[in-house]
Amino acid sequence: MSASGGTRAIVAALAANLAIAAAKFVAFIFSGSSSMLAESVHSLADSGNQGLLLLGGKKAQREATPQHPFGYGRERYIYAFLVSIVLFSVGGMFAIYEGYEKIKEPHAIEAWYWPVGVLVFAIIAESFSFRTAIKESNEIRGKLTWTQFVRRAKAPELPVVLLEDLGALVGLVLALFGVGLALITGNGVWDGIGTLCIGVLLILIAIVLAAETKSLLLGEAAGTEDVEKIKAAMVDGDTVTGLIHMRTLHLGPEELLVAAKVAVRHDNTAAQVAHAIDAAEERIRTAVPIARVIYLEPDIYKESAPTDSAPAQAESKAE
Repeated sequence: MSASGGTRAIVAALAANLAIAAAKFVAFIFSGSSSMLAESVHSLADSGNQGLLLLGGKKAQREATPQHPFGYGRERYIYAFLVSIVLFSVGGMFAIYEGYEKIKEPHAIEAWYWPVGVLVFAIIAESFSFRTAIKESNEIRGKLTWTQFVRRAKAPELPVVLLEDLGALVGLVLALFGVGLALITGNGVWDGIGTLCIGVLLILIAIVLAAETKSLLLGEAAGTEDVEKIKAAMVDGDTVTGLIHMRTLHLGPEELLVAAKVAVRHDNTAAQVAHAIDAAEERIRTAVPIARVIYLEPDIYKESAPTDSAPAQAESKAE
């Protein structure tokens, strides 16, 4: 996985979640708080999710084979999708079940200092993990808003870690809220309500992650900025005189397929056209390094033919 894949953010989140999960489970044993049990399972699920992301990054590095000629870059998308399933089932559904049971049969929280102390520790640890994810994301986010970054990022790891850490922090606040009200009122129902809120939060985050990762699995085109760079690099105005139409597809976060039909002069020889295509490919790779698989088809068409803005018409006017 490349640096842009957010390996440091994943490792930081994994270390934080393992420590937090152990502390929360100890707090649950001593206090009997359902919020603490739900939060410990949530942290364990998050730890497993970070393991899945690291595994996906490792598997994506495998060399292409005859059976998979475009490589295994999309493994990262598959494992990110699995993360959303784990977050929904193990984290969200368990928390809702545990919250329902606690509301149905409430009991007082014992040894209040355990859950409160652990929640404060967990908030501090998750804040450091969240800070690392934000720092890693800012290196590649550019001028995008955070919502745009989550929706448009081609590498799934950082959006996943960001949403997980955000969900963990909000969940910890909800748990602290539920435990606090249960202690103040002496009514354990509040602990169950806090647990239910955690479950709903995790399910909502899981749905967002699943929707975004599904789009990546189906195949997304290059970003607008990269598309414009490719178009500008493709045409030299001499041998390659125009772009008839182009399609791009992410084979993985750092591997882009470019397929295009380009216009060449009618009086060029085959050798000149071949040289022009090679030169165009080189310019594209220089402008957008992740464009590793490029297929350019030369064609001859009338000077009045439109370019990529109307590909169907351009092709119909090809001679």
